[in-house]
Amino acid sequence: MPVVASGHVTAFFLFDVAEGVDLAAVRDRLGSAGQSARLAPRPAIPPYVKYQEPPVQVEADALGTTAIEGWQGRFKIFDYGVVSLSLSRPFQGSWTDLLALAQQLTAEPLDARAEACCRHAVEQLRSALHEPRASYLSEDYFVYAVTALDQPTTADTMLAAHGDEIARLLRGETELLSAQERDEVLRHRLSYLASDLVVPSWNAAFVYDTEPGVAGALEILEFANSQLLQFRYYDQRLDRELTRIYARLQTTRWYEPWIGRRYTAAARELHALFIDVNELTDRTENALKLVGDVYAARLLGLAAARLGLGAWKDAVRDKLKTLDDIYRFAVDQTAMDRGEILEAAIVFILVLELVLFFMGIMT
Repeated sequence: MPVVASGHVTAFFLFDVAEGVDLAAVRDRLGSAGQSARLAPRPAIPPYVKYQEPPVQVEADALGTTAIEGWQGRFKIFDYGVVSLSLSRPFQGSWTDLLALAQQLTAEPLDARAEACCRHAVEQLRSALHEPRASYLSEDYFVYAVTALDQPTTADTMLAAHGDEIARLLRGETELLSAQERDEVLRHRLSYLASDLVVPSWNAAFVYDTEPGVAGALEILEFANSQLLQFRYYDQRLDRELTRIYARLQTTRWYEPWIGRRYTAAARELHALFIDVNELTDRTENALKLVGDVYAARLLGLAAARLGLGAWKDAVRDKLKTLDDIYRFAVDQTAMDRGEILEAAIVFILVLELVLFFMGIMT
């Protein structure tokens, strides 16, 4: 039975640390230690397949961060406020050994140590952060990569021989899965050549490819998780803001209706928030240009689908639509209030003129 001659496990821990990051300032701070990330899922890649604003990546040691024992750490800083800590360790052995390692990693408390490492790194770069967060929203994702077997094989042959192990690996199960569940996991897969394979799921992925091919797949999977984290943040922010705005609209000061300002402040807040979140979501969605590379686009689409990214985007769009509707309502109500005040003022002036006329003051 073929065994894994070389491979590695990569754990991504992503944190939403700020509203934005000045990457130029980060590069100045890091000097030669900071490198611009480049997307390279295949050796021959069109020059226009690239990041809109390349994130900066740096080895954990360069930021004075204590490495987690047994792992090699690397940070990647995105301009939209996400910092990704990649932890990697080599692996070789049988498929049973790989399953045992996955179970061990599930039991290890890596999350807390990863966040501590991230906070230490963020402190070194604080001057480059815009509106840093006190608490971090986070995502984690594991990638099990095989770069060589002792008996080279095709992706189809690997699936036939080790589909059960791959499915259990991605589901984190020790017992054998049902045929239905196994097929459900494995049907979401992608191969470019006969000898490569990517099987992503919602919390982990399996990759069988050359070392450059694995590096490209890791880049795309990491980027997809950074987008997921951002849209989760936008969703939470809109929930908070909508709750606050509903309360603001229902609680008015006694004098506001009389001066036509009952909805004015809320309308301004809504408009500012709508523009702010729209700008942020557009920047996140356009962060990576994949036009011209079919494999990269398909892999990103498959990863996004398995992560449920589309559902989060739809939720944000729905809430933005609600925000827009409330804004239009607030503007209309403000116009109506001002119209009523104007009518009352005209009536008052007419009555005053009549009173003055009958008093003989006006002729």
